Amino acid sequence: MDLTTRRLTLRAWRDDDAPRLLDIMSREEVMRWLGDGPTVLLTEVDQARQRIARWNGLSLTPPLGYWAVETKADAELVGAVLLLTLPNATAGEVEIGWWLHPDAWGQGYATEAAQAVMAHGFAAGLPEILAVTHLGNEPSMNVCRKLGMSDEGVVHRWYDADMRLFRRPVAAVHE
Repeated sequence: MDLTTRRLTLRAWRDDDAPRLLDIMSREEVMRWLGDGPTVLLTEVDQARQRIARWNGLSLTPPLGYWAVETKADAELVGAVLLLTLPNATAGEVEIGWWLHPDAWGQGYATEAAQAVMAHGFAAGLPEILAVTHLGNEPSMNVCRKLGMSDEGVVHRWYDADMRLFRRPVAAVHE
């Protein structure tokens, strides 16, 4: 399911996104914030294609999904936004997340894309949405705050690392 915002289209991944995805995920400055183990950079376009296939598979159960984020102005792939069940989650533990090409940082794209996905999740009946960020990832923590998420402190629960947990219940949308 595609979602749109004023400046962005959030869409399913396509095979022809693989070279751009490789460009993004071969960058230390992006990948250091993803996952909970050692940073693993993509090195081949086939690795990007495998990620695309996996992410499209994760998008088969709405409202969950893993969307490519593309600018409307020039149809440039700038990153991704996701709404997925956390690893080893109990019922209802759904995480929102995002990552962008460094050229797209600081333009409000992460907040804009995440707002659309959050609204999509709440409209589908999710009672709350969580975000977990690496402790040093201040830009993502700022996005969480812009999304109206409350800082719940440091947890060591879903990933094998200490992470900062943010939470937004559906009720916060109406406050």
